[in-house]
Amino acid sequence: KAIQKGNMEVARIHAENAIRQKNQAISFLRMSARVDAVAARVQTAVTMGKVTKSMAGVVKSMDATLKSMNLEKISALMDKFEHQFETLDVQTQQMEDTMSNTTTLTTPQNQVDMLLQEMADEAGLDLNMELPQGQTSSVGTSVASAEQDELSQRLARLRDQV
Repeated sequence: KAIQKGNMEVARIHAENAIRQKNQAISFLRMSARVDAVAARVQTAVTMGKVTKSMAGVVKSMDATLKSMNLEKISALMDKFEHQFETLDVQTQQMEDTMSNTTTLTTPQNQVDMLLQEMADEAGLDLNMELPQGQTSSVGTSVASAEQDELSQRLARLRDQV
């Protein structure tokens, strides 16, 4: 709307706010991934402790079984050991996947101008004028909330399309 009205400063402020909110969401997602990675590491440590205790019990049972040479008992113990080892592998793989999915994302400086151009294209306007550079002021609550809500909704629709 601000582009249609020719108010480029307000349009730039809206674009800056939209980009700032997107960056904030990315930062929260990055932080969430890091917390998940730490939780996975803690869970792995706890699981390793349990597996170690279970392995100690299995070894004691194997010693007793080997003395009696009961092949059925040996087979059952080995199956139990393999099952626990596979469980450990699955949990370790999940932790590694969580860690590998944690990425650092950066946003190029020209996103504000790109968003303004997309909004102008969507509105059917042609931006023939050069957008003013160097004015990157922050605006808090002075921007009309109705215009901000509409821009946020458009941005959400654009994200859904991508």
